[in-house]
Amino acid sequence: MKGLLQRVSLFRTRVVPTSFLFFQNNNNNNNNTLLVSSSSPPTRIIQFPLWSNSIRYLSSTAITSERRKEGGWFNKRPPNIVKAGDPVLHEPAREVEPNEIKSERVQNIIDDMIRVMRKAPGVGLAAPQIGIPLKIIVLEDTEEYISYDKEEEVKAQDRKPFDLLVILNPKLKKKKNRTALFFEGCLSVDGFMAVVERYLDVEVEGFDRDGEPIKINASGWQARILQHECDHLDGTLYVDRMVPRTFRTSKNIDLPLAHVCPKLGPR
Repeated sequence: MKGLLQRVSLFRTRVVPTSFLFFQNNNNNNNNTLLVSSSSPPTRIIQFPLWSNSIRYLSSTAITSERRKEGGWFNKRPPNIVKAGDPVLHEPAREVEPNEIKSERVQNIIDDMIRVMRKAPGVGLAAPQIGIPLKIIVLEDTEEYISYDKEEEVKAQDRKPFDLLVILNPKLKKKKNRTALFFEGCLSVDGFMAVVERYLDVEVEGFDRDGEPIKINASGWQARILQHECDHLDGTLYVDRMVPRTFRTSKNIDLPLAHVCPKLGPR
């Protein structure tokens, strides 16, 4: 039964794939379902306190990762940012069902994401970055953040402030073929940066936190942030797209690029 999860309750046993683990109240006997992992690492039996009858989905590593307990579904304190190497960052997230969007647990996840992004601070965050494999992103760029960068860089990046955006199940498409090369960093790969080529103009459709359809037309740096965060939902980090010989520590960001590297800016 390697790679499977055995779901054990008082009345039945069922085998399901570990791509989705779930916890659910057993209404018949008022006990919580027990989960037995039959995959590696060794089998563990865990019983979680549940607050509703709804199913709670986690990634396939949820049982053995302490980080999963830190997400908005399990407690109120802001969770930690998951770092590169955790499988949740390298696997596709699942869409949020329409009837889940206004639920307390999804709203708690969104609130957690906003708090974590602002505390870091950062200009964007995807749900997998707090260990939750759902297609939710938040982003925000402020005058204060922009003031920390050099004026010539801000102008070259076409960077402008924008208010908080919360997008569930975002679908991104390019509007034009224009691209640009600039350095990017990531809260899940902290301490490093690399040059990534991104489209300059994109359109994103999805739902806001109230479940209403939204469409965002973005250009410049906002378009880059949207592409970066949507990549997270597909299990892609910026290092998967970077120009390899541009990878460096944040302390070395001002050192010149090697001669073999492309120049920064629009192409």
